[in-house]
Amino acid sequence: MEAGVFCSLKCPTWIESEGFGAKSTGSLRFGRILKRDQKVRVVVSAQFPVQASSNRHRSVSFEVCCSSSKNFSASTLETGSVQLPYDEALILKNKSQEIEPYLNGHNIYLVGLMGSGKTTVGKILSCELSYSFYDSDALIEQEVNGMPVAEIFKLHGESFFRKKETEILGRLSSKKQLVVSTGGGAVIKDENWDYMQKKGISVWLDVPLEALAQRIAAVGTQSRPLLHYEPGDPYTKALKRLSYLLEQRGKYYAKANARVSLEEIAGKLSYQDVSDLTPTEIAIEALEQIEEYLKNEGGMAIAGLQF
Repeated sequence: MEAGVFCSLKCPTWIESEGFGAKSTGSLRFGRILKRDQKVRVVVSAQFPVQASSNRHRSVSFEVCCSSSKNFSASTLETGSVQLPYDEALILKNKSQEIEPYLNGHNIYLVGLMGSGKTTVGKILSCELSYSFYDSDALIEQEVNGMPVAEIFKLHGESFFRKKETEILGRLSSKKQLVVSTGGGAVIKDENWDYMQKKGISVWLDVPLEALAQRIAAVGTQSRPLLHYEPGDPYTKALKRLSYLLEQRGKYYAKANARVSLEEIAGKLSYQDVSDLTPTEIAIEALEQIEEYLKNEGGMAIAGLQF
């Protein structure tokens, strides 16, 4: 007898041996003696996720123990795998709960080019980890009477902005349990790295330049002081300037403790384009990369803990 396993498995549950539909995404094989019973008791345990496969699906391992309504105890433990819908919210929650104790309250600093999603992903991470979230650009704007970053650059110059940025990072580094979205150029100053590495973990959100240019062009360049005065259409001038900035800053971004490559995430999930990725999927990868960092010798020294 072969029984299909559906997405909503409950532990334990009674199932009719003839009640399974023909369309199944996985299967269980029961011993021959159970074929005589019309009803079996199934206990299922599963762990999420195990392996990525097709879009929004993961391969889930399970173990099943069966007994009949006549108190027959199965002599074997059935095992196998099944394709289930990819519940990204559940995966994010489980991963955050798994890694949170090992963070030991250390701050997380997100670095990367403008438009890479640092603020969006940062808010997701802070929510799941029960951390506080700060956007360094927003804090600078608050200190200059709510003046937008583009206006600060125009009226006070980039050097004024970078000085404020360093002051902000210095204050944040004295706190714990923060997720901080940094400005795209924060990585160019060694002093900023000193603050971020002070009981902190830095994560580089590495987004393909073409995807970044498309994002920025879609919303306009007015709020991007380093792009707004470039000649050409929004996409062309964004791509040109981003290429230059990555050439100048790439080696600094690479200093981050963990790297989150959107191209690699898309490949693992069989997506054709990084634009298909959700912020939650990127946040999951960020937690996985932080976990990998914490497992190595340098990460353990930072956290003061052991896996």
